[in-house]
Amino acid sequence: MTELNSDPSTETCIFCLISKGQDKNTEVIKENKELVCFRDIVPAAPHHYLVVPKEHIRDCLSLHAGHVDLVKMMAKMGMAVLHDQGISDVKDISLGFHQPPYTSVAHLHLHVLAPASQIYKDMEYKFIPNSYRFVTEECLRKQLKDNTSPFKDSCCPTL
Repeated sequence: MTELNSDPSTETCIFCLISKGQDKNTEVIKENKELVCFRDIVPAAPHHYLVVPKEHIRDCLSLHAGHVDLVKMMAKMGMAVLHDQGISDVKDISLGFHQPPYTSVAHLHLHVLAPASQIYKDMEYKFIPNSYRFVTEECLRKQLKDNTSPFKDSCCPTL
């Protein structure tokens, strides 16, 4: 089992700093005791937010069945931020996680993109649902709930 806080880089992890309010360049849009949400600094769609847990969890490969509710809460916060921004068409929203080695920050983060139909052409390849790069929140949650490896079926392909 992976120890979630064993990484010495947590002191310099940008998402840990943001979640602790120590990065003055990032505006937190929504926050609760477990999560924070802020805009992606390199947006791939008109609305592109990241939801991160305050607890340092390295990536989606570090998750286990006990994290099902965390993933669900992350999605719920992302949807609430979109709702606050006037986005109501749930059919045109993409929620997902990049799999290592395609993560830019070694801290679990959910990408919230809307409208998904307007993902910028030069970035589309990064956000193809259930590809080897990008696993949807729904697929990850299902695999965690079933207590199987998140990346061993057709919904969540192996690297």
